[in-house]
Amino acid sequence: MGKIASIEYFRVPPRWLFVKITDDAGNHGWGEASLEGHTQAVEGCLDAWAAQYKGMEADQIEHIWQKSWRMSFYRGGPVFMSALAGIDIALWDLKAKKLGVPIYELLGGKVRDKMKVYAWIGGDRPSDIETQALARRSQGFTAVKMNATEDLGWLDSPSSLDSCIERVKAVKALGLDAGVDFHGRVHKPMAKQLAALLAPHRPMFIEEPLLSEHIEGIKALSQVTTVPIALGERLHSRWDVKPFLEAACVDILQPDICHIGGISELRRVAAMAEAYDVAIAPHCPLGPIALAANLQVDAATPNFAIQEMSLGIHYNTGGYDLLSYIKNPEIWDVKDGYINMMTGPGLGIEVNEERIRELSKDAEPWVSPGFIGPGGEWREW
Repeated sequence: MGKIASIEYFRVPPRWLFVKITDDAGNHGWGEASLEGHTQAVEGCLDAWAAQYKGMEADQIEHIWQKSWRMSFYRGGPVFMSALAGIDIALWDLKAKKLGVPIYELLGGKVRDKMKVYAWIGGDRPSDIETQALARRSQGFTAVKMNATEDLGWLDSPSSLDSCIERVKAVKALGLDAGVDFHGRVHKPMAKQLAALLAPHRPMFIEEPLLSEHIEGIKALSQVTTVPIALGERLHSRWDVKPFLEAACVDILQPDICHIGGISELRRVAAMAEAYDVAIAPHCPLGPIALAANLQVDAATPNFAIQEMSLGIHYNTGGYDLLSYIKNPEIWDVKDGYINMMTGPGLGIEVNEERIRELSKDAEPWVSPGFIGPGGEWREW
């Protein structure tokens, strides 16, 4: 046993927020609380919780999770659950390292030795797809994801969808599978057209075909398309996920470990999804601690399908990328579309704390981009 002595957080480029928890015996663990575009809000929550959690038993992970959920009165949502994720992941890392085992051993043990992964191509205004797809193939990936469109109006020209179809055809011609991310920026009149146009080309999935608040629209779309529907990054607890499973309108659930309360809640959501024959493909365009935490859960999850990696994603700018803050980057070498499961204790990564502390000095918060339509109106990003 060991009581929590300190909770620190570090804002680092390109857009991540790392958490370090140390107990009174000097054991420590790392977590990630990244919430894109809302770093300062999460930091405020961490400040408040750090004062409350000092002195609590670091091994009592579920007790601390339940305190965060039940004693807050106002609960859930992206800010609270991202702060909780940072704490939760760090506590799992601390405990597993203290015991000298990977986290997956504390989750019942692994059910696989390697995980299928995919990476991004294109950007918010997708272009140069074929060159980037070839680069991903040379890196060992067999699957990629790209945005479906640039920004769209609520009712746009049908021709605005044509380039998406051509890009999917180009990627498939290279022998790669392609996930297509609607990113919640495609409204209902356009989404139903695009889903129908994509179906003959058999994308791996369509992601967030509508914003998650439109569950009735997602259900209606699911009943007329054969393309698997994926979503989940903007669902922040098992209670948010529950109505989508009950409506049978999602085929692939994509919870984000940094926005859904960490390892503890992700594993519960995965078990719920299995009962509805829904696959798990965790959302992770974030940092190395988030990816490592996802992989620990993936290894122990029967209905895991594929894992997103942020290696080279268009948001990783300024020379900072997925491997910038770890000392053992070779653990994530991709071969034939898979990476091998890490075997080291805790998260299985060697965090470069010196670099984190150095680059966190005066690090600016990342600001979410936005789209403005031709009339000056804000559009969904």
